[in-house]
Amino acid sequence: MKFLGIIPARYASTRFPGKPLADINGKPMIQKVYEQALKALDHVYVATDDKRIEEAVTSFGGKIIMTSPNHQSGTDRIAEAANIITQNLKLDFDVVINIQGDEPFIQPEQINSLKSCFNNPATEIATLIKAITNTAEIFDQNKVKVVTAKDNRALYFSRSPIPFVRGEDQNKWLSQNTFYKHIGMYAYRFDALMKVTKLEQSKLELSESLEQLRWLENGYWIQTETTEHESIGIDTPEDLLRVKEMGLL
Repeated sequence: MKFLGIIPARYASTRFPGKPLADINGKPMIQKVYEQALKALDHVYVATDDKRIEEAVTSFGGKIIMTSPNHQSGTDRIAEAANIITQNLKLDFDVVINIQGDEPFIQPEQINSLKSCFNNPATEIATLIKAITNTAEIFDQNKVKVVTAKDNRALYFSRSPIPFVRGEDQNKWLSQNTFYKHIGMYAYRFDALMKVTKLEQSKLELSESLEQLRWLENGYWIQTETTEHESIGIDTPEDLLRVKEMGLL
């Protein structure tokens, strides 16, 4: 199978303007992400609408695709970029992997886990999940929970605690069930990516503010794979300072 990795990058972040260019040990963040992705993929591109990001990526020898400034989601930007890359390279890719541009700690093993999901011909979309080990995360609305079928197909994603453990003290929930949180990296079969970007927003999506619920509501098969690696996104300047103080950078 042919896999294409795309890193969507916006300059105008509300909480952290210029985030993709934030300095990490002498390199812009987008370069760190790009270099990690290349360890698992032969074809990696950054997709952006900003000339400053284009110049930065070009300066370190990365591949860049300029996209429309009017996209409402990273998924839409990914779809446009994938079409352009396919036409430019005259290559047909089977799967497109959306790699978050604010996660410089992404591990090649995570990308390989996503790739393995497509060994199942039923898989249309794939994503990662991680077992929750801290009770507080079960009830944290910023941590998206997921429940799966026996074959690891996603059944539902929610900001609420799922599954609900009836008749048990909340402090004991972890001992009664296995809870998973969503690690927000996606891979799509090429044709599925083109189709999901044309779907109208759904009621479940709007209620929980989770794009993947639109896909589930429309019957798409989202395969999950478990990862042991924690997702460490950098959304604010404070996040960057915190990971530096932790000695992670």
